[in-house]
Amino acid sequence: MSGFVDEAQLHVKAGDGGAGAVAFRREAHVAKGGPDGGDGGGGGDVWLVASTDVASLLGFRDHPHRQATAGTHGSGKGKHGRGGMDVEVPVPEGTIVRSLDGEILVDLPQAGDRWLAAAGGQGGRGNARFLSNRRRAPSFAEQGEVGEEHWFNLELKLMADVALVGLPNAGKSTLISRISAARPKIADYPFTTLEPHLGVVRGDEYEFVVADIPGLIEGASEGRGLGHQFLRHVERARALVILVDLASVEGMSPERQEEILLTELGAYRPELLTRPRLVVGSKADQAVEAVEAWEGQRISAVTGEGITELVGRLATLVTEAREAAAAAGRDTFTIHRPAPEGVVVERGRDGAFEVLGRPALRAVALSDLGNTAALAYAQGRLRRLGVDKALSRAGARQGDLVRIGTYEFEYEPDH
Repeated sequence: MSGFVDEAQLHVKAGDGGAGAVAFRREAHVAKGGPDGGDGGGGGDVWLVASTDVASLLGFRDHPHRQATAGTHGSGKGKHGRGGMDVEVPVPEGTIVRSLDGEILVDLPQAGDRWLAAAGGQGGRGNARFLSNRRRAPSFAEQGEVGEEHWFNLELKLMADVALVGLPNAGKSTLISRISAARPKIADYPFTTLEPHLGVVRGDEYEFVVADIPGLIEGASEGRGLGHQFLRHVERARALVILVDLASVEGMSPERQEEILLTELGAYRPELLTRPRLVVGSKADQAVEAVEAWEGQRISAVTGEGITELVGRLATLVTEAREAAAAAGRDTFTIHRPAPEGVVVERGRDGAFEVLGRPALRAVALSDLGNTAALAYAQGRLRRLGVDKALSRAGARQGDLVRIGTYEFEYEPDH
């Protein structure tokens, strides 16, 4: 079973808010005590946090559910409910969160980046909160909000300074094992590497991350083989190493290999061709005609020929690319979904007018809308929110069905 997963689904459920309490003071020698119902506690949030402690999305493949705890209910004597515990879900650096429709919601490229995946429901207010000069004994309270619940698609794009790109069996895995502590499985047949590997290259004056990208094939940019899955991990690299096999068993010339690789990169993302890159010939230890004819830089991960020079050139490329990115302010890729605000009216499939928006939902989230005082409070709050005007603008007429959450009523124009 593979230990690397770069696509997964995630289900998040935030905690529900606790309900506010309806209670009154009951004390000796106090004939009519005032309201003292406490508020409910807020539900816990679910956060996604980019972390260096997680290397892939493997943990979500068989266990996609993450849930925060609910807040507890309020009680008498002004006691407020306890808030639910937040949940932090670690994800690898470079994780992209998409909606089920494919829309990018957030990109978490660096350790410590956080995103609120599901907000906990607010706790309901106890009846003590509704005390006023006109309402001396409020007999209603607010219910707690339901916590948000979502399904997301997670996608991982490796965060690497250098990407090794080559056809199958070009020697990428051997090279990364030589210049870093990464130890991918290596064998002498095509498609040995079926998953990317990361290695850290360290020197006295440099440190950078190299990604061994599984071998591309002609047509990868069109999705042939596992092309799109492999190419995705090249996108964030600051520099590229185009590795051509000088001893190709298929007899393909180094020039033809380079042409295929650059064509596939350009077809997938044209901007990849503008990245700093080195073209390097591998397997220089093998005495074949192509090795002798190759005029570019050559290396042998077996004998070590050209390795020190290659690492030095890569360190220079990475340093220059980092400085350019910092100067251009391009070291962050985070995208945030704008939070909807206010009240919106939409026409439902059944013809009813649906009032959407958190303020409107909270206005009717009372413990007993059959209570005359509670109903009057809800109507006044909806009016202050502009719900009547929004319904009128949406074309509502007398007698039309209006729905706010689970609460339904017939529209009555405010004359």
